[in-house]
Amino acid sequence: MAGIDEIRAGIALANEKASASIAALQQAALALEEAQQSLTRATEGSSQHEVSQAHGLLAEALQGINGLQSTVQASISSADQYSSRL
Repeated sequence: MAGIDEIRAGIALANEKASASIAALQQAALALEEAQQSLTRATEGSSQHEVSQAHGLLAEALQGINGLQSTVQASISSADQYSSRL
């Protein structure tokens, strides 16, 4: 079995990787927000179903990313709590 220092180091590495994934998700969210803005400008005044659907799907994707960020952050917090009790 790994020693406490090894476990803490492993947790720190996992949290570092998880934090990097949060940064990547933030970049993806920014790109989706830009896509939404472009779509809004390009389709302003349109009442076509496909346009509404595209807007809704982009909003859904953003909501999913925000949920993923929260989940990853909760994982980091849980791992930190475990590490601090070692």
